[in-house]
Amino acid sequence: MRHSADYDAIVIGSGPNGLAAAITLQKSGLSVLLVEGAATLGGGLRTSELTLPGYYHDVCSAVHPMAAGSSFFKTLPLGAHGLEYIHPPILAGHPFDDGTAAVLKTSLAETANLLGRDERQYRRFYEPLLRLWPSIVDDVLGPLRAPKGAIGLARFGAKAMPSARYIARIFHTAAAKGLWAGMAAHSLQPLSRLTTSAIGVVLTVNGHLTGWPIAKGGSQRIAEALASYFRSLGGQIETSFYVTSLSQLPSAKAILFDVTPKQLLTIAGHRFSSLYRWQLNRYRYGVGVFKVDWALDAPIPFTAAECRESGTVHLGGTFDEIAYGEQAVWRGKHPDKPFVLLAQQSMFDHTRAPDGKHTAWAYCHVPNGSTVNMTETIERQIERFAPGFRDRILARHTFNSVELETYNPNYIGGDINGGAIDLGQLFTRPALRYSPYRTSTKGLYICSSSTPPGGGVHGMCGHHAARQALKDVFGLVV
Repeated sequence: MRHSADYDAIVIGSGPNGLAAAITLQKSGLSVLLVEGAATLGGGLRTSELTLPGYYHDVCSAVHPMAAGSSFFKTLPLGAHGLEYIHPPILAGHPFDDGTAAVLKTSLAETANLLGRDERQYRRFYEPLLRLWPSIVDDVLGPLRAPKGAIGLARFGAKAMPSARYIARIFHTAAAKGLWAGMAAHSLQPLSRLTTSAIGVVLTVNGHLTGWPIAKGGSQRIAEALASYFRSLGGQIETSFYVTSLSQLPSAKAILFDVTPKQLLTIAGHRFSSLYRWQLNRYRYGVGVFKVDWALDAPIPFTAAECRESGTVHLGGTFDEIAYGEQAVWRGKHPDKPFVLLAQQSMFDHTRAPDGKHTAWAYCHVPNGSTVNMTETIERQIERFAPGFRDRILARHTFNSVELETYNPNYIGGDINGGAIDLGQLFTRPALRYSPYRTSTKGLYICSSSTPPGGGVHGMCGHHAARQALKDVFGLVV
């Protein structure tokens, strides 16, 4: 690999955090090179014809509440670089066995009104959070530090730090409890654990404020827009270059890694202190996922009409059923009725499939590194709420957790969050340090979802890591 000139900074990995880091550095006037091991950019933001020609599937990430709500992405002119969001009329549907469904809508009032006895409880829980969010978002989606709004952050923490099971007690109806369980299950942890409410709260609040959109044409379009903007600033990108050693790279004053601790140790472990290597080796990864994509002859025939209008559908039934399944996965088991997260993008984005045809995307949680084929289990769970679904399948494509890691090395054992986001790794990921983005070696930084605030398409990990590098190495404050 030859270069005509060296760089101020190099970013390894082009997921949303790597792209965000590269943009932040380039906007500050530095010369930046972004390198990507795969032939296409994006990390978890990729779209491909996985099943049949003309059927475009999001390979990893599919629905983007955090991208729409990201305070960093909002500063970028991504619309001018080809990104268009589509907002389904219902953000998320949660069906039950009796044919009814709870739903999340952008309007808090509409969502609450459909919860019957829990209308007042829902309003009391979320209305203060919606008012608080703009003043605390940078503290919540950032490293542990002296907060700008300490009182507001404390109020947020009172609802985000408890377990999802504890918060569920404020609701009376199965509908409200089930809807809450589906939100909290995005934490990929047993719902009895502390901080599992945080993910549910953040996703719901972002839904009410900015929606749960999909990217027209596929999630790849988010990566393409970010890359286009980066290039417009003068940034350089090289693909199909898989970094395994620092010796492969041209010289730079700062190198930022959009990788997890496992790859970081492989690439640069010899440069770190023994203490930092020990900390990285102790980093804990979470559960994995088993994913299925389908090409369909017709829309999914959900019994609950609301789910036919939902961009995302949470399949799992009652709170207790979802909680049981999530606990089982952490015990190394594969539940018969797992929580299934399903997206049906082609219902709202007609570029995803041929006329009259459709795509669907879903995954369930499995033990880390599982190779068990969960296709039948997932399809049975969909049939439970959409009888006749199997009759509409034209083709399918599957990823077990090991195959997901092969496709994207940041998904260790199928962990799509870059490591368990529990109390022990919420703010101190990947190691207990004054700045989680610094390594023990000057000029080397980690900017992946293995740093605060963790998983999700928001770019905040990369943005914060780049700001730290700008301050440390270049004496710039952004």
